[in-house]
Amino acid sequence: MLIRKSNDIKSSEITPREIYLSRRNFFLSAAVAAAGLIVPPFPFSQEAHAGTKLAGVRKSSLSTDEKPNSFKEITTYNNFYEFGTDKDSPAEQAKRLVTRPWTVSVEGEIRRPKVYDIDELIKLSPLEERIYRLRCVEGWSMVIPWVGFPLYALISRVEPTSKAKYVEFTTLLDPKQMPGQRRGVLDWPYVEGLRIDEAMHPLAILAVGLYGEVLPNQNGAPIRLVVPWKYGFKSVKSIVRIRFVERQPSTAWMKAAPHEYGFYSNVNPEVDHPRWSQARERRIGEFTKRKTFLFNGYREQVASLYQGMDFKKYF
Repeated sequence: MLIRKSNDIKSSEITPREIYLSRRNFFLSAAVAAAGLIVPPFPFSQEAHAGTKLAGVRKSSLSTDEKPNSFKEITTYNNFYEFGTDKDSPAEQAKRLVTRPWTVSVEGEIRRPKVYDIDELIKLSPLEERIYRLRCVEGWSMVIPWVGFPLYALISRVEPTSKAKYVEFTTLLDPKQMPGQRRGVLDWPYVEGLRIDEAMHPLAILAVGLYGEVLPNQNGAPIRLVVPWKYGFKSVKSIVRIRFVERQPSTAWMKAAPHEYGFYSNVNPEVDHPRWSQARERRIGEFTKRKTFLFNGYREQVASLYQGMDFKKYF
């Protein structure tokens, strides 16, 4: 099933970010000057890009006290199949992704559906830095200082109806920008979902940055889901639609391999993946493997969501 990374576009043909932004700023400034306009500054703007500091970020009490991985480790070893299946493919191939302008449609079984501009969306709640573990099924993990806002802040705003039992998330579908979508690795676009009580849990966030800066493209810019007690493939990236539904969504990996990837995706060291053990994990940057903990170490906070459930049946 593994497909090597795309060579469709040579790296020499991709305009470096610094040159692209300087050209764009020049033309934008010229247009503004010609029109006699004054453009106010915003924490996020049309020119927001990786490396831009986020304003007003506060520390969260929900963070782990573990040491985060380095910025380089976090941004060069990624799972983002829209840009290739190799871990280094996203850092190279995601350079082409344009993240401004960007909108997210919030729809379905809610009283206040709306298409949000990304800058409007992130103002629903103050931004927080939360240091969370990200655990992937292949046996590796990272500790990442995400910047985002609680998913419940959005859910409360749109007022779900009594029919809303699940929340479905859909990523951008654009094979021109996302070369991995030209291949049938998954049934594109990428779709993930949560039960609504999971989505309302304070630990679940919509991330827009890391290490205090705007989220890099390869990490899911401009907005992605982070659910720290679940496996990393649950963290849908580059979200363009959030839909509240009555029935359980059919997610991307459930469609691709239903015997390997279940809807819940909770980290459980006692239930092995069919092709490897989940009992131990290797932190990126370390050589010695460590024990994997139930719910990725967040058992105390989230176990009550799953009382009475058979974790081998609902995996």
